[in-house]
Amino acid sequence: MTSTASLLVLALAGILLVTFPSLCAGTIAAHHLFAKCRPSGSLEGPSTGHICGECCKPGHVYPKYQCSPPVTRNTRAVMTLNNFEEGGDGGGPSECDNKYHLNTEHVVALSTGWYAKGKRCGKNIRISAKDRSVLAKVVDECDSLHGCDKPHAFQPPCEPNIVDASQSVWDALDITGDDVGDYPITWSDA
Repeated sequence: MTSTASLLVLALAGILLVTFPSLCAGTIAAHHLFAKCRPSGSLEGPSTGHICGECCKPGHVYPKYQCSPPVTRNTRAVMTLNNFEEGGDGGGPSECDNKYHLNTEHVVALSTGWYAKGKRCGKNIRISAKDRSVLAKVVDECDSLHGCDKPHAFQPPCEPNIVDASQSVWDALDITGDDVGDYPITWSDA
């Protein structure tokens, strides 16, 4: 490669990293890498804290989203872990059927935009990762507009590109150990 071509490649790499800093950032920034919509507002954390690892922090400002990226045959998303059982980290019963679900069921909650006011309730989506795929039923909304209160288990609003899945979905995709929690996936309507 000539020195001019090498300089051009380096310049383009630099432009990419300046334009898309999340390409070299950690998990939270990676959530935004997939996002194709902008925040629709913000929500301030409570003045006093509720103690939990994922709870809203006092005085912190959290973005809210009405939208999610467009759904395609391979929609990029971040899969998070949710406990859909009574007393689990999902708060109350699922939005779609007002029931709790066992963690042995293949169930998910979708970010507000993808939840589409319940239009995907009871329908299966196909989730793919690590050369595997699994069908999971949509039973809940991962609320991207509200949070930091008791009905939302004191958690911040979801990012706009979340598929919040039960443990059995993680198991079916063979995602274990330190990879459980936030993991890049693709999904589509089944």
